[in-house]
Amino acid sequence: MKKFELMASMMCADYGHLADEVHALDEAGIDSFHIDIMDGRYVHNFAMSLYDMEYIASATKRPLDVHLMIEHPSNNINLFLQGLREGDTVYIHPEAEYHPSTTLQRIIDHGCVPGLAINPATSVETITEMLRIVKKVLVMSVNPGHAGQMYLPYVGSKIDRLLELQKTMDFGLYWDGACGADKIEQYAPKGMAGFVLGSTLLFGQQESYADILRKIRAMDLHGLKGRASQPHTQLRAGKKNR
Repeated sequence: MKKFELMASMMCADYGHLADEVHALDEAGIDSFHIDIMDGRYVHNFAMSLYDMEYIASATKRPLDVHLMIEHPSNNINLFLQGLREGDTVYIHPEAEYHPSTTLQRIIDHGCVPGLAINPATSVETITEMLRIVKKVLVMSVNPGHAGQMYLPYVGSKIDRLLELQKTMDFGLYWDGACGADKIEQYAPKGMAGFVLGSTLLFGQQESYADILRKIRAMDLHGLKGRASQPHTQLRAGKKNR
């Protein structure tokens, strides 16, 4: 089984002690910091801001993994790119943009890693061409916009198809949403390149960040099995359980 990345979903962090959270995750060996930017339009929620992103970028040398859940990211992409470092990742949603490939090229030209975020209802057929120009694909196992939602089981077959395409195309597939120990145990051996960790496994737990990350990387998931993600049986609003 190849090595996989672990990203901390910073919208789940304790914002009363953000500096401490970044430092603790850094020391624990997190691979990157996942930043959810929401504009209240593409999704019906506001989450992290440009200034949160810039602060975290200044507080760590580890990569940032920026997920733009905003309408027409091309209008404001330079605001985000100027606060990032070479090698940081920026994901856009193809439905949010008239010409997503143009915005992806701007991300590439800035020296950042181009990424595509795929909603549960987005079919593989609609994004196949873009898979040839991105380096990362963030597959949503829940609808975007909130923390605490349940896993949508119908996404599983799409994930399997993307894992097959990953073998012949130059992109890595990353899991976002309802990421329980059961999902890592099932999909890491299949070749998933990384997982975004939130309140299901990482934040608000009794164990230290270092112990949790060590167990996940060693696939020692027995003690984490009680936090398995549950299937979502109907489409309704809720929080996103990462």
